Amino acid sequence: MDVQLLVVADCPNEGPAAVLLRRALDDVGLSTVRFTTRIVSDQAEAEQLGFTGSPSVFTDGRDSFAQPGQRPALACRLYRDAAATSGVPPLAGLRQTLKQAADRQP
Repeated sequence: MDVQLLVVADCPNEGPAAVLLRRALDDVGLSTVRFTTRIVSDQAEAEQLGFTGSPSVFTDGRDSFAQPGQRPALACRLYRDAAATSGVPPLAGLRQTLKQAADRQP
């Protein structure tokens, strides 16, 4: 399973997102899975990856929180759930997407 944290340079939410991602992986029994952090440096790269903002979590090359109609951009990303808006993904949603990605593995 390939897990990446994609960010723009100097993203203020990179650290909190990395901590949250590690916690989510551990919580769903994927404590041996490592993730890499990748800096998206220009608009062309954002478009190639389908990167819609920083931070983004990609599992096996797919944006774990993709929303229809979002355009690739070098920008900060906001996550919304029933309770709040945040600069990092909601922990429950992150756990769910990681578990689903793990279940797809052969």
